[in-house]
Amino acid sequence: MKMANLPFDIEQLKNISRRHFLWESAAGLGAAALGTFLAGCDARNAIPKNLASATDPMLPKPSHFPGKAKRVIYLHMAGAPSQLELFDFKPELQKLHNQLCPPSLLEGKRFAFIRGTPKMLGPQADFKQRGQSGAYVSEHLPHFAKMADEVSFLKGVYTDQFNHAPAQLFVHTGSPRLGRPSIGSWVTYGLGSENNNLPGFVVLTSGGKTPDAGKSVWGSGFLPSVYQGVQCRSEGDPVLFLSDPEGVDRNLKKKTIDAINDVNRQHFQEYNDPETLTRIAQYEMAFRMQVSVPEVMNINSEPEYIHQLYGTTPGKASFANNCLLARKLVEQDVRFVQLFDWGWDSHGTDENLAIDIGFRNKCREIDRAMTALLLDLKQRGLLEETLVVWGGEFGRTPMQENRENKNNPFLGRDHHVEAFTMWMAGGGIKQGMTWGETDEIGYYPINGKVSVHDVQATILNQLGMDHEKLTYHFQGRPFRLTDVAGKVISEIIA
Repeated sequence: MKMANLPFDIEQLKNISRRHFLWESAAGLGAAALGTFLAGCDARNAIPKNLASATDPMLPKPSHFPGKAKRVIYLHMAGAPSQLELFDFKPELQKLHNQLCPPSLLEGKRFAFIRGTPKMLGPQADFKQRGQSGAYVSEHLPHFAKMADEVSFLKGVYTDQFNHAPAQLFVHTGSPRLGRPSIGSWVTYGLGSENNNLPGFVVLTSGGKTPDAGKSVWGSGFLPSVYQGVQCRSEGDPVLFLSDPEGVDRNLKKKTIDAINDVNRQHFQEYNDPETLTRIAQYEMAFRMQVSVPEVMNINSEPEYIHQLYGTTPGKASFANNCLLARKLVEQDVRFVQLFDWGWDSHGTDENLAIDIGFRNKCREIDRAMTALLLDLKQRGLLEETLVVWGGEFGRTPMQENRENKNNPFLGRDHHVEAFTMWMAGGGIKQGMTWGETDEIGYYPINGKVSVHDVQATILNQLGMDHEKLTYHFQGRPFRLTDVAGKVISEIIA
């Protein structure tokens, strides 16, 4: 033993804390073992050996098979619009208007607010068959009625969640509980992005509030955070903190980011932490976005006929502005654009939530703009490779809501999980198609019943992804968007 070195060795040991020892152990042997485990379970989870490609996790990736769509625009009406006033025409329900609901429709069922015995509520809209397909569309959507031959209606969608937040989570993440990645995150994780100057997943909101489930509906869950949705705004700075602080010019910002990312790269080479890659990518993306985002998010330069088509008002937060922005974003190859429009919860507790007043007003807000979006995509040759999806988180009951067994002051419908309507257009979806049918009062599907997971599987299928193969290993097992369910709705695929 060399006694001369003993004091120096003791000083070294003193400087190694328990926390430091555990960190080094976890980042050394632990990280190596984790990397081996992830690579062994699924090559998609493995950390790339090439640092240049590793630091850009949004690079385009090959799909499982050739997809008919390259991008998605998902229009979610938060609060759940009534299918019985829009697309699911039920003349027999009108004959039952104001009659007491049969006990058979109530026994063993759970409703959000209905108690006791409510009255049946006939359709609060007039319907006509539209186009060559003969699909029923109500008077509430006169512009969209002209597009009936462009879309496929799903009349028998069902869910098992009857409250807004878990139902919204279920529709967008495949689970009613927090912590799962959203569908936009799964898509960008699976396919990357074809534009490295813009986020691959962009979120736009309107209606004055975010969805009941909050920003979790566009979160990345257990996927690397680089895949979460980026919320943009149609007024003010498109993205919060996009502008540089006063006194900081672009050259100084570039030097700062380069210095930070040099340290991040050294950290990644030492510990192989995938979140370090996210930080590198996000710093660089944020720098590029300072130029690209203001340009693409500016609708002032659009010609007047486009503003007339959409009904847009520059500088205002609105669904119409967001529809135009969605077209501009997919035109720049943004992979997934999610629009949330809040205010569709038609319970009848006040005028704004009345199925015959507030609901009509909400329809006016979206009718022209969503129709213009389809027309504009089509005229630009974008609809063929862009899948447009429209829907809510569940449907509405054929009976009138009697909150806590008391009549509401206005007409309204409670939440309904058994059947609701969604539609898809473009991206290899059949035109003028209706799949699914409900019974004579719109309570149960009698054919063409499809689940939320089926809808998700179909969206991924159109992008060229097998929903059973798009997985990510987390907590010892592979997870996927559709959990252990889901079947592609082949009947609506062209």
